Amino acid sequence: MLEVGTPAPLFCLPNQDEEEICLRDIRGRWIVLYFYPKDNTPGCTTQACGFTEALPAFEALDAYILGVSPDSPQKHRNFITKKSLEITLLSDEEKSLCSRYGVWQLKKFMGKEYMGVVRSTYIIDPEGTIVAVWEKVKVKGHIEAVKAKLQELQS
Repeated sequence: MLEVGTPAPLFCLPNQDEEEICLRDIRGRWIVLYFYPKDNTPGCTTQACGFTEALPAFEALDAYILGVSPDSPQKHRNFITKKSLEITLLSDEEKSLCSRYGVWQLKKFMGKEYMGVVRSTYIIDPEGTIVAVWEKVKVKGHIEAVKAKLQELQS
């Protein structure tokens, strides 16, 4: 996992509409970059809906929210439509960004080991530096914690 004070790794990934989103193009704003395992699963749905609900508050803080998972743009589109999401979701099918941020890790579930995304969130400041990190995120209360940290960083 990347640490606070580290320059955010550059990226260009397709969003749900297959438009390329690059860090260099959105620099100058605060960015909440969150990684999640899979569209349309309970925790991921709760998190995406929570960020959508809080979007006006994040926009008031000049923050751009980006969710990243290994799902395809088509799966992201379906997820957004089904759940009426208003956030941008990036497709990292090659797991390159997940790997660079250190969230593609060995996981265990019911005695089985497999590689997967560890739910994690980063705040990147307008200069492109990581200023906050949450790893192994528990969804309940997380959006509020991210918003509070962003307000603290801006004050």
